[in-house]
This record gives sequence, C-alpha cells and structure tokens, in this order.
Amino acid sequence: MRHVEFSGKRLRLREITIDDVDALHAVYGDPTATEHLPFDPRTREEVEEMVIEAIKSSEAEPRRLYVLAVTDLDGGEAFGVARLHIEADHPHSAEIGLGLRPDHWGRGIGTDLIRLILTFGFRDLRLHRIWGARSPANTAAQLAMLVAGMVEEGRIRHHVRARGAWRDSVVHSALEDEWEGHRDV
Repeated sequence: MRHVEFSGKRLRLREITIDDVDALHAVYGDPTATEHLPFDPRTREEVEEMVIEAIKSSEAEPRRLYVLAVTDLDGGEAFGVARLHIEADHPHSAEIGLGLRPDHWGRGIGTDLIRLILTFGFRDLRLHRIWGARSPANTAAQLAMLVAGMVEEGRIRHHVRARGAWRDSVVHSALEDEWEGHRDV
C-alpha cells in the first residue's frame, strides 16, 4: 500500500480515514455541494460506506483508486475530497473528481486542488493523461479546470442520470507532455 500525503502552497491531500465521515458528509450530504454531481445528496451511512470502500481500495495492488481528504496545510478537519481513479484497461490514464464544502467556494481553492491532483498524478503516479467531467451548468468547475491548465475536449451527451433526468457531461483533460510541472501548487 502506498500512503499518500501531498501538499501544495495552500492545501494538503491525505488518505481518508473513518474519522473523516462527518466532514465528508458535510460535502456529499449537502444539496448545494452536490447540485452538479451525478448523484443525490448522500446519507451519513452512505458516506461511511464510501469511506470504508475507499480505505479497502487503498490496499489494492496495483492501486487504482485514490480518495483523499482535502485540508488546509495545518492538517485540520477535511473540507473536501479529491478522487483519482486509474483506468484498469488504460493504466496511463486517470479520471479525477472533487467536492468541496460550499463555505470554501469562491476563493480559488478548486483551481488549487485541481493543480495539486494533476501534479500528484503526473509527478508521483507517472500518468500520461488525466481527465475529468463536469455538468455543463457548472461554470465554476469549468473556470477552475481551465485556469488549472486543463483543456476542454467536448461534450458527452446524456452521459449520466442525475435527479431523475439524463444529463450531459463536458470533458476536460491534461496531458503529461503539455503539463507545466513547475506550476505553483
């Protein structure tokens, strides 16, 4: 098992623990925080199950899933989650996702978090391609991904079913040979 602890200028990523359930429920259980995610707000029990599964997956060899708590540099309570899933059939490629508590929105934290995930994926995991999908209505995520150095690739029509309706997704990606590894994270 590879234990992850990775810091940037403002944020720290670390392995999630069972002690993070309430903090992550403040993200995944919040209707505002999950408005653009492909699922309804989750119960505390569902978040606890997700955390248990993420902890189990961290022990897999090879490791394909990283679910990391997002904290300030002082390592206080988690206020977000970052997810990086390496594709089994394409181990050079990974999908990212993130969630932040709404009281941390609007301060550039999403952009910093995306840069930190990209840096971890390219520098530490030696990935070639990292991509993420967002709701077309999530213009804050669009801006964060573009400012962080990702390129908008296109739209996947009726990609996910959320809140009883089909929803498109807009895909963004970054490639290792285009990534500026000297970016401040």
